[in-house]
Amino acid sequence: MSKALLATDLPFPKRSGKVRDVYDVSDEAGQPALLIVATDRISAFDCIMPNGIPEKGKLLTQISSFWFERFTGKIDHHVITTNLDELPSSLRAHAKSIDGRFVLGKKTHVVPIECVARGYLAGSGWKEYQSSQSVCDIVLPAGLTQCGRLPNPIFTPATKAQSGHDQNISFEIAAREAGAELATMLRDLTLKLYAEAAEYAASRGIIIADTKFEFGLDDAGKLILIDEILTPDSSRFWPADQYVPGRDQPSYDKQFVRNWLETQPWDKTPPAPLLPANVVAGTRARYVEAFEKLTGRCWSSGEVQDP
Repeated sequence: MSKALLATDLPFPKRSGKVRDVYDVSDEAGQPALLIVATDRISAFDCIMPNGIPEKGKLLTQISSFWFERFTGKIDHHVITTNLDELPSSLRAHAKSIDGRFVLGKKTHVVPIECVARGYLAGSGWKEYQSSQSVCDIVLPAGLTQCGRLPNPIFTPATKAQSGHDQNISFEIAAREAGAELATMLRDLTLKLYAEAAEYAASRGIIIADTKFEFGLDDAGKLILIDEILTPDSSRFWPADQYVPGRDQPSYDKQFVRNWLETQPWDKTPPAPLLPANVVAGTRARYVEAFEKLTGRCWSSGEVQDP
């Protein structure tokens, strides 16, 4: 197994999130553009772990790229290229170390709303339902169970937090924040993309319980899909053959890490404990399985191979 890439250091203006290093490369690209690099960092309980998951960034990038390619022609998106050979020469000289884990994307004015589609009642949605029989002010039928399928998918927007957890909001609040017309477009696009992705994933043995999309406006005011999409970091992926409503589900995301952390004498503030080798390997295996099931391709040491 290769060593986890925890940080990058390219000679361009940079900002870093929990997983991604984002470089403003507008001058090199000849247009407003960002070089978005997915590292192998992993966070849990809003804390970045001291060691990462080898190839996680590559897996996230390749899963996201698969979906962007699938949606091409159906919605505009930010991807310019994920191919090292298609980068401007001034970028290519610095980017060989991040091959397979970067996206050169259009720079946009980010819409400050997380666009969440839920097809199943899990996570914060389940907690809210238990107290109010609603999620984001959407009243739901009585008697629904944990991780149960909803009668119809729902749009549950959230505020984009700079740190900590995003906060669920109602559609009415989202409309006040973004404008009624834009909020309606966000809702309709989110539910449309979710429905198509969920149908495809089901054919591959994966339930997409919920997922988060982000959108931006280009300089002409056109709404486009940005960031990562439909990865284990932005979605709840459940193996369909193990699905049983009424309890937590096995998943393809970092829940494996959270479960281990819950057994540790840690107060969920930095510094986090070092993840043991078996937790690292088990988490990586879940990301690999999600990639292979969704794409139908094999993953071997970071190289995508046709079966």
